[in-house]
Amino acid sequence: MKRKLLIITLCMAATSLFPEVKAEWRMASASLTTEWGERVTSENAWREYPRPQLRRKNWTNLNGLWDYAVTEKNARDPGNWAGKILVPYCIEAPLSGVGRLLEPSEALWYERSFNLDSLPSGRLILNFEAVDYHSEVWINGKSVGKNKGGNLPFSFDITQWVNRGENTLRLKVLDATDAEGSFQLRGKQRLENRGIWYTRVSGIWQTVWLEEVPRNHVRAIRIRTEVSGRVSVEVVAPTNSLARATAWWDGREVASGSGKGVVVLEIANPRLWSPASPNIYDLEVELDSGDAVESYFGIRQVGKVSHGERGWQFTLNGEKIFHWGPLDQGWWPDGLLTPPADEALQFEINWLKAAGFNMIRKHIKVEPRRYYYHCDKIGMLVWQDQPSGGIHPKWKRLSPYPDRPGREKNIPKPDDPLDAVWPEEHHEQFLREIKGMVDNLYNHPSIVVWVPFNERWAQHRTLKIGEWIINYDPSRHLNIASGGNFFPIGHIADAHRYPEPFFYLDDEVYRDYIRVVGEFGGHGWPQEGHIWDPQLRKHSYGDMPKTIEEMRDRYRNSMEGIGILKEKGVAGAVYTQTTDVEGEVNGLMTYDRKFIKISADELMALHRKHGLTE
Repeated sequence: MKRKLLIITLCMAATSLFPEVKAEWRMASASLTTEWGERVTSENAWREYPRPQLRRKNWTNLNGLWDYAVTEKNARDPGNWAGKILVPYCIEAPLSGVGRLLEPSEALWYERSFNLDSLPSGRLILNFEAVDYHSEVWINGKSVGKNKGGNLPFSFDITQWVNRGENTLRLKVLDATDAEGSFQLRGKQRLENRGIWYTRVSGIWQTVWLEEVPRNHVRAIRIRTEVSGRVSVEVVAPTNSLARATAWWDGREVASGSGKGVVVLEIANPRLWSPASPNIYDLEVELDSGDAVESYFGIRQVGKVSHGERGWQFTLNGEKIFHWGPLDQGWWPDGLLTPPADEALQFEINWLKAAGFNMIRKHIKVEPRRYYYHCDKIGMLVWQDQPSGGIHPKWKRLSPYPDRPGREKNIPKPDDPLDAVWPEEHHEQFLREIKGMVDNLYNHPSIVVWVPFNERWAQHRTLKIGEWIINYDPSRHLNIASGGNFFPIGHIADAHRYPEPFFYLDDEVYRDYIRVVGEFGGHGWPQEGHIWDPQLRKHSYGDMPKTIEEMRDRYRNSMEGIGILKEKGVAGAVYTQTTDVEGEVNGLMTYDRKFIKISADELMALHRKHGLTE
């Protein structure tokens, strides 16, 4: 069924107060920039379709220059516009063109206009990929909805509020970050950035876009695969419509089927997905209403196997696999949480794979959905953390430092609780956000581990949250608290130890779990000419080496150490980290990605030498 194409013409909101303002933009002052950020313009900022797992042909990108203003938080309108901001970069990022910190006492306002040559024949959906943190949206002066949370996509059906011709879109954002009393899930953001804590991010930081859909349309799909070739496609639509799903391999149809609610496909001789062979099938889903979406899937199965005295090991598609990767913060000097461009994501994932890693631990950040698309296509396992925030309990380490008692701070006493006490409303928000993360990322074959808590940050109601995740998504491993307070739930026992890796392998408490070193290393080197802030204290683990060759020697020693632990039964490991970030100088490359501290070729050779990669 053909449907009328909605033609949308975009223009910037005009104001009589600034009749001669031109839509000009330049990057705000930045101490470091990436090569991709240097190529950003107001016309090319994030033009890619933002939702690779559910694609339609007719959509409109709203990224570009918007009007912005900053007011006190209780203001009812923005007053005079302060200038232009480049969406989707947050106000604090140089690439926004503003580069201004937003205070918890302030509100950030956005506005732009768009033209409709005709009214939608179906429904018009306004999509925000991520806005940090409290948002309210108006269309033509009418409030169409609010959102709470800074890490996930949300959308509003704006059909009833739009007019033929010019329409005005306005957004108000509040962001407390870690202000006193705040339970926002904010990850590494802090009002005071130093050490391992980074610059706050406020407002829009991912793509904004419009999409016209039929009244009866596919809202979501949930894909479950089995290594036998059986693929179940759950189709979520407003009514119980008849759906047809078709799978393709290399342009050739390999399976199809129809049904209401769930469509089952049987693929003969399935090609399985793995980092070594990232096989991807194309998928098309059509409703009898005429809606059609394009997607894809990878067939793979995660599991574990006992290896005798060496304990439990990870498996993928029934074969043992050592999970080996870097801790990856996903921060950029010119875009902060927002990658400067899609090509930057591809560069980093490809470089890590060339260096001999088969996994990335995405550290307390949810990336744009295209990140996971690239992991799927390139072939990279992902451990996905939930962003943290709020309050935390005392810390009982899995691998304490008996020879360094000064390192053991805030140790819980035997009768101290290992869970923090969270108010019900904040716990419910935590559950909403972790469910949203799982729902939005569920179909990505690259994601094999969920990590609800890092160390003991935000750790609360651990058993309840762990039980919920296991029941909601039994297709992946659960690492309940990476380096945090251990509870007997999930599949993994995870110890953090800096700088050299360690795990108490003889401890019977962890015998029934896959044992991993979820963070180690962090060997630093501040490369001259690539320092984010020379006045900021340089953070690494251990004393600073005198030369870059000394840093490389320390890395080589750590690889020997993790190789020995692997032979004794450790099943996975995470090295800190991919890049320098602000005051941290412990990356394998600098923050601007322009200086590689250890080449990919040398890393690959080292990792192979110690049995960490094939």
